[in-house]
Amino acid sequence: MDQEIHLCPRGDEEPSIFRGQVLLRLQDAVYGRMSRIRQRVTQSFVIVSVLFLVFWIATFLYWSFYFSYMPRTAFSIPVYYYFRTGCESPTSFLCSYPVANISLMIKNQHVHTVLTFGQIYQISLHLEMPDSPANQELGMFMIKSTCFSVDGVSGSSSSHTGSLLVSGSSSRFTMLRYRSDLLKYLEMLLLLPAFLGGVAEQKQVLEVELFSSYMNSPYDPATFVFIEIVSNKVQIYSSQLHIHAVFTGIRYFLFHFPLLSAVVGVFSNFIFLSLLLGLSYVRLLLTSAPEHLRTDGPLLNRESNMNSNHQEDGSDAASGTDELLGLSQIVPTNLNQENAHLLFNNNTEVTQQTEC
Repeated sequence: MDQEIHLCPRGDEEPSIFRGQVLLRLQDAVYGRMSRIRQRVTQSFVIVSVLFLVFWIATFLYWSFYFSYMPRTAFSIPVYYYFRTGCESPTSFLCSYPVANISLMIKNQHVHTVLTFGQIYQISLHLEMPDSPANQELGMFMIKSTCFSVDGVSGSSSSHTGSLLVSGSSSRFTMLRYRSDLLKYLEMLLLLPAFLGGVAEQKQVLEVELFSSYMNSPYDPATFVFIEIVSNKVQIYSSQLHIHAVFTGIRYFLFHFPLLSAVVGVFSNFIFLSLLLGLSYVRLLLTSAPEHLRTDGPLLNRESNMNSNHQEDGSDAASGTDELLGLSQIVPTNLNQENAHLLFNNNTEVTQQTEC
């Protein structure tokens, strides 16, 4: 025959097509799995980052509340006494009682009082006195204290009979602890090396409670305390004014159970922030839903167009198959067996190309 006929051996073509389809499906599966894994990893990273950020915000809110709500627990102020001397009395060196003014104002960025408004405080005076014969012979002596406001008017004070600060001043008495001469000698013998080395001293520390439940008034806050020791024979090494906060309610729980209160506070803030963030995200999804509905129309049109194109391709393939069948019917009967076999192979090749 003059014309060259290109044969498509079916046995060699089908395995290559099958292998190509398997590779394409495997590639699609691997790509889909990798994309899903990448999406899961990204979502997990975003969720963990958001939760970590919410946790730190909750912790910051709790500690901000703690340091702004909790006042100072305790602080001490040194007390320096002054008195008049030079009197003509031969029996006493002091011409007046020892008195001291203790300021309750501190200066940071602005001047404010050390006492928090609405907080109850216990104010006490610590006296370090020598165990001398003069102090032993002194016996009982009175200590008067008065709190003054900014303008010098008595702001608030207490009496020992009530828990509220109602009077203008407080008066307390104190004295050295009694010890017999034998106890003094025994102590001196036992602590003689310490006394000689200057490690120990023969002294007593007296604690006098001036105010048991002092509350600073926000309308007339106290700015300094006036202390007077009603004795001109007293001997004092040093003195300290100690102020302790007496916590009640939430402040009591925060101070005495700090770890439990921190866990409860941070967890509550975390739950609240997580709920707020979740509601905001749901609202964002609900507000963005109409936009997706508006964009669904063109997508549906495109899908319908693609379906119509697939249907047209199918109809074209069917028409090509019909034409091939018509050609097979037009083949003359006088063709020999070899020509009929070649024509059948050509028809089969055209049909396979159409299906591909």
